[in-house]
Amino acid sequence: MSGQNNNENSSSDITGKKIFFLYPTASIQNQVITELAQQEYEVYIARDHSRLSRALKKYTDSVIYINIDDKMPEPEWEKWILSTLTAVPTIKIGVFSSSNNEELKEKYLNKFKIPCGFLTLKVDMSKTAEIITETLESINVKGRRKYLRASIEHETNATMNMPYNGEYVNSIVKDISVVGISCVFEKDPGLKKNALHKDIQIRLQSMLIKVEAVIFGSREVYGEKHYVMLFTQRIDPDVRVKIRKYIMQNLQAKMDAEIN
Repeated sequence: MSGQNNNENSSSDITGKKIFFLYPTASIQNQVITELAQQEYEVYIARDHSRLSRALKKYTDSVIYINIDDKMPEPEWEKWILSTLTAVPTIKIGVFSSSNNEELKEKYLNKFKIPCGFLTLKVDMSKTAEIITETLESINVKGRRKYLRASIEHETNATMNMPYNGEYVNSIVKDISVVGISCVFEKDPGLKKNALHKDIQIRLQSMLIKVEAVIFGSREVYGEKHYVMLFTQRIDPDVRVKIRKYIMQNLQAKMDAEIN
């Protein structure tokens, strides 16, 4: 078991840690979680504490923020947190509550020594997001990873088309981040490395974005030719927002099978 934890820790040093919000309120979900996703944190919404407990044995270096006002009386949350920390001592926990009871806060901060804080839900949510970001930075949650990436190998809800040699060529997106994509064309157009292409349209589920990109190169993956394209610095900030939103939805959908 210790070997597993060491592997998880060394991996998260590179790829970053997962952040779970257990039973978040609407304001946490709409403001705090959305803001963290836009800052390239790998964040998930969890709505089943029993299933999350099992998943944490796999994701042993995670961070969990728990809304202790929901689902169970506070004493039951106390038991759940203690049992979870006993089973997976490497996870880090923070707590949300609408209560400003100082004894309750003291218990979690000093008796249980939760490292990610006791946050009162009545506090302005923009301030809450700021506090959480500072905490996550202090424990190096991102690791060496700069950008989140969605892998789309088995999906068809991300497509791309662009003008080339007087016609539009179509492709399936294989993965995407705010810095670029890889894709497979229906018919290989023979794109040249370092060539700039404009008027690229990418459809991510119901979202349509327009970008320009430079061909970084290509590689063979299971007999398919994957082109790697890097977006130029002229990418619209709103496009980055949409890409990050899609990546969060993509990652959440995959994680739901384990935690919800």
